[in-house]
Amino acid sequence: MPVILDSLVQGQVAFAAGHPLYVGDIADQAVLDRVLAEHPDIEVLMHFAALIDVEESTRLPALYYTENLGKATTLLERVLARGVKRVIFSSTAAVYQGGNGSQGLAETAPLNPLSPYARSKLMFEGVLADVGRQFGAAAVALRYFNPVGADPAFRSGPYKTDPSHILGRLTKLAGAGGGEFVINGDDYPTRDGTPVRDYIHVWDLARAHVAALDYVQREQAPGCTILNLGSGQGVTVQEFVDAFLAVSGLALQVRVGPRRAGDNAGAYADMRRAAELLGWQPERSIRQGIHDALIWEKRWTRANET
Repeated sequence: MPVILDSLVQGQVAFAAGHPLYVGDIADQAVLDRVLAEHPDIEVLMHFAALIDVEESTRLPALYYTENLGKATTLLERVLARGVKRVIFSSTAAVYQGGNGSQGLAETAPLNPLSPYARSKLMFEGVLADVGRQFGAAAVALRYFNPVGADPAFRSGPYKTDPSHILGRLTKLAGAGGGEFVINGDDYPTRDGTPVRDYIHVWDLARAHVAALDYVQREQAPGCTILNLGSGQGVTVQEFVDAFLAVSGLALQVRVGPRRAGDNAGAYADMRRAAELLGWQPERSIRQGIHDALIWEKRWTRANET
């Protein structure tokens, strides 16, 4: 059974229902020692805790390096020193240099993180590899592309009132009955000038973590394996907005604004390595992700109005 440590600064206690939950900071060594002492059978650390807003990271870089690098390193060292030898880490495709959407990015593609958020993630990949070897631990860093959607059973989903990601912003407008949506930049070297993204349904992402868990428990060599997690298909922001309008039936005012700090032209994932090592393939479409997110938004809004 998963044992959850969450500060609840971002998370929701309802999502931990049915599992042991410890409320605390990932760098609080007393809390970490308590978790490990009370659950000596823990074999794998799955590290998801991070700040993830690209724009915010350009304004508050020290906060992002503290949370995503400093505290994460404390967590890693403390847990590995207590004998846990397997780690799964949520990284990001924002570490890549990007491209024009004409081909998928493999894990060996050039790197050029453009924001403190992305740099903090890439730096921790290096920490994970080095500290993992120090303690003889095997790790997997999963470079997410762009998660969308909600749990198809609607047990969990997006919950932020001020989301920064595209689908969250669109579903908030849907919940409000309409409004204006701004596309950040249309002068990128892509087929329609808007950035290319690879949108992966969160359920496919969850399935990939189960496959990564199986893989890392079989893997014996210390170090860090890097894997992309995406749909393997490039979709421009304009195309995604068009898909949202088609699924939702909503009439939105859409206009183009300036580029967002820290963004690049984008790309999509070359998924061959994940398929080979994990035996995993994405199954759900972006339209399914949009559909699930819209249903979740209605249910979550109703639940929090009562």
